[in-house]
Amino acid sequence: MKHYKQYINGQFVESKATSVIEILNPCTEEVLSTISTGTVEDANNALEAAQAAQPAWEALPAIQRAAFLHKMADVIRENRVFLAETLSKEQAKVIGLAQVEIDVTADYFDYNAGWARRIEGEIIQSDREKEHIYLHKVPIGVAVGICPWNFPFFVMARKVAASLITGNTCVIKPSSEAPNTIMEFADLIQKIELPAGVLNFVCGAGRTVGNALSASPITGIISLTGSVGAGQQVISASAENITKVSLELGGKAPAIVCADANLDLALNSIVSSRVIFSGQVCNCAERVYVEDSIYDEFVDKLTKKMSEVTVEDALTGVGADMSSLVSKSQLDKITEMVEFAKEEGAEVLVGGNRPEKFDRGYFYNPTVLVNCDQKSQIVQEEVFGPVLPVLKFNTLDEAIALSNDTEFGLTSSIFSENFNNIMKATNGLHFGETYVNREHFEAIQGFHAGWKKSGVGGADGKHGMEEYLHTKVVYAKYY
Repeated sequence: MKHYKQYINGQFVESKATSVIEILNPCTEEVLSTISTGTVEDANNALEAAQAAQPAWEALPAIQRAAFLHKMADVIRENRVFLAETLSKEQAKVIGLAQVEIDVTADYFDYNAGWARRIEGEIIQSDREKEHIYLHKVPIGVAVGICPWNFPFFVMARKVAASLITGNTCVIKPSSEAPNTIMEFADLIQKIELPAGVLNFVCGAGRTVGNALSASPITGIISLTGSVGAGQQVISASAENITKVSLELGGKAPAIVCADANLDLALNSIVSSRVIFSGQVCNCAERVYVEDSIYDEFVDKLTKKMSEVTVEDALTGVGADMSSLVSKSQLDKITEMVEFAKEEGAEVLVGGNRPEKFDRGYFYNPTVLVNCDQKSQIVQEEVFGPVLPVLKFNTLDEAIALSNDTEFGLTSSIFSENFNNIMKATNGLHFGETYVNREHFEAIQGFHAGWKKSGVGGADGKHGMEEYLHTKVVYAKYY
């Protein structure tokens, strides 16, 4: 069994904490590894190392910083199968999807390295004679990244790549549920001779390590991907220093299916969007609104399609659509939400229980619910599992209003062959992203950002990279 240490200032160090965190295989409930429980001292040591390394890192030309990102991409590709298997084991991600995450992570480092020659400022005309106004883009300093358990490796890269290319140094807190792949990456990057302190990894409880990283005056920006509650804790901890935050939080994404939609396309997109990683994805479809004239046909086909979803062990179930949930607490939460939905009057058409063929692991069957009330918990609160409530609407205006009736605002989608419907919906939906006639999944060159309680700031593309930059204005008078 492997034991992981903290990675601080270019070295693996054992925490002074007496306890360790056990990492389980969610499919078998067996202990895969342990990691030392991080302390406030570990968090502070990592921040101080990053702070000490930052001036020299910033002084490097961006193209030289980019070279290190390319090397990170290279070591990921050289170890892609090992990393995918590690990821699959620690979080029950089907091996095909785990391999995609590893490969896209390597691409993400290369993509951000490409910004080295494109970080630009501006020259603005002054109102005064013989004066220019310059806008420079400069790094914030030390970036803290707090990662989730659902896409831990990719989200790590999302925070590391953008912060390092812009001249910041970085401290990453992996999720205590799934730190193994990130810590294996920490071991691999020792080969590339990255300057000590530029990138640090401290694992531990959010209330201890996460709070210390968020509350420190050293921290210049905190990027968190997680729950609304975690985001609120980060805002509270960072308030005294008024530290910049970039938060991607929960979602309750609606999918609108109009009567003129390509039904097969809509069904394939919604089902794949709901069952990817067992429904544990913040931007995937969480509720479906179907026009009343096609509602019965859609529900019949959806029920059949969801019943055909294959559920297997993540690593050995080759070609399976989904696997176990990540933890017992996640399984218990989803079970309780479905049971409460039934008490509120919802009807389960398929699923609503655990698969009988598994005698261990945190598996839950793909589930379709109908007769759900718009104000019910199952429609209003994030499930984060393979559960899909379906409701009907009469007019597109009604569908848009129902979709917007939520505290979240991350992603949404519409399925229609009518251009007017599409434009009306994309303008009327109050979400950071709207997908048209496709599954919910973003691109690395886009901008992944939520509205309302789904977050502030964002990631990916030019705008995500610029989250890690200050704008500095210089008024240059000459004679």
